[in-house]
Amino acid sequence: MFAVKPLSSLQSDLSRAVFLRPPAIGIRQARVSGRQGRVNGGAVKAAISSGDKTMEAEKGKVPYSDTDSSSSSSSASPAAASSGMIELRAVLTVRKKMRQRLVDKMEDQLESFINGIGQGISLRLVSEEVDPVTKSGKSVESTVRGWLPQQSEHPYIAEYAADFSVPGDFGCPGAVLVTNLHGKEFHLSEIVIHGFSEGPVYFSTNTWIHARKDNPESRIIFRNQAYLPSETPPGLKDLRHEDLLGIRGNGKGERKAHERIYDYAPYNDLGNPDKDDELARPVLGCDDRPYPRRCRTGRPPMRTDPLSESRIEKPNPVYVPRDETFEEIKQNTFAAGRMKALLHNLVPSIAASLSSSDIPFKCFSEIDRLYINGLILKEGDQMEAAANLLIPNVMKEVLTVGQKLLKYEVPAIISRDRFAWLRDNEFARQALAGVNPVSIELLKEFPIVSKLDPAIYGRPESALTRELIEKEIDGMSVEKAIEEKRLFIIDYHDMLLPFIDKINSLPNRKAYASRTLFFYNQSAFLRPIAIELTLPATPTSPQNKRVYTHGHDSTSHWIWKQAKAHVCSVDAGVHQL
Repeated sequence: MFAVKPLSSLQSDLSRAVFLRPPAIGIRQARVSGRQGRVNGGAVKAAISSGDKTMEAEKGKVPYSDTDSSSSSSSASPAAASSGMIELRAVLTVRKKMRQRLVDKMEDQLESFINGIGQGISLRLVSEEVDPVTKSGKSVESTVRGWLPQQSEHPYIAEYAADFSVPGDFGCPGAVLVTNLHGKEFHLSEIVIHGFSEGPVYFSTNTWIHARKDNPESRIIFRNQAYLPSETPPGLKDLRHEDLLGIRGNGKGERKAHERIYDYAPYNDLGNPDKDDELARPVLGCDDRPYPRRCRTGRPPMRTDPLSESRIEKPNPVYVPRDETFEEIKQNTFAAGRMKALLHNLVPSIAASLSSSDIPFKCFSEIDRLYINGLILKEGDQMEAAANLLIPNVMKEVLTVGQKLLKYEVPAIISRDRFAWLRDNEFARQALAGVNPVSIELLKEFPIVSKLDPAIYGRPESALTRELIEKEIDGMSVEKAIEEKRLFIIDYHDMLLPFIDKINSLPNRKAYASRTLFFYNQSAFLRPIAIELTLPATPTSPQNKRVYTHGHDSTSHWIWKQAKAHVCSVDAGVHQL
């Protein structure tokens, strides 16, 4: 918990006043495009459908769209003659790795060759209409051909094509079955069927297509159109049923990384009794210990406890349905954020490791220098800090790169306004949108009363009186403000008061149990109106409660800011706990 100097010394030294402050099991193909895992989907769609722009402009017709929720099998049938054949072209957009090794580039060339001879990707186009002979959806098959994929404006996006010939009464395509004949999975971003007079038909996929050696079943991709079960086109009903069975799983076997099964199990892998009996943990998610369930992994049980599942340790990954795992962009963003967080925390860690005493900030400029200059270390100090701190080898290398990495990033609010954190509106904004936005709550009862034992902690009534509050809420009564839901409170009184003596027994530390009242005014702004700071009762001071408001003179103005400092200190401590 942060240290803030006691209020009693404020008036004598105002110059030092400073404070700190499970996925659903629904039909995946029914999701609208724009999912987080998609890489620049709009640009990709523009690239692969650019060949149809002239045709659509001439015809003036609306193409089949994965966002057209009003389309149906009857209204979306191709406007072609009932006899004769229609030539179609399916364009597949495949996303490659953004950072490729030499081996990856060689594998891409091999895949291009295999696709060129039609042995890489097989497609089966399924209509929404039923074939009277097979009693299932009409379908045609083809393979991706072409020696080299067409490159889009994005270097990590490749396009492949497959040609189909369908009868004029084929109907609107509702699904595509994709078979990956390669030895490894690939990421399919989109399929677009060109050739219908109404325009291209889009299949927004954003999914991984497993290799046939891992699973011989073809991957079913539906057009991004949601249907109620009773309204599902007859040609797709069997495929919908098959796909849902595959997603649900059967509760047997160990899950593999390429699978996309959403099966659930209780938390029975929290302990490790095989290593030590003291590491045994109860099962969460059963009848006597209800708890949200986790993805079932199917790992073998522990040797010493058959009810507990064996654990998996790093670097082995925990099973997550394939399309739910972090994609390359997300992994890079997460890694960058982790590096940034480590660097951010290295500054105080290194300072502590190289300093034998707790050196406080004496003025605002010292805090500013932390952002501007950073922490300057000599080469010997860098290596000493790297050796002493519990950080990975990559971070030890970072320490030797340069001094600029060891700086705090300037907070966005300070970069716009250096003293924004001193103002009441920013104090209130932090209560709603800061690092701890879950403590503020609506004030529902008045007067405010503590639930602690009055024999130990003194009178339970708060020092926030009716008269004091009504002076700060524009003449409105407390009852009316509560009725209109305009009064809010952050109450740490009962939580912290039992520990205040222990905190204050530490050298150079001072803390109070706090209550902070906020008022939502007629201008739709939340502002703090009063702060109560409390110390435990003593024989000489049975009522150790003080209330602070804005004030109108310079001294009251800075005491109010110091009171807010104590609230921020307490709030940060609670958040960290």
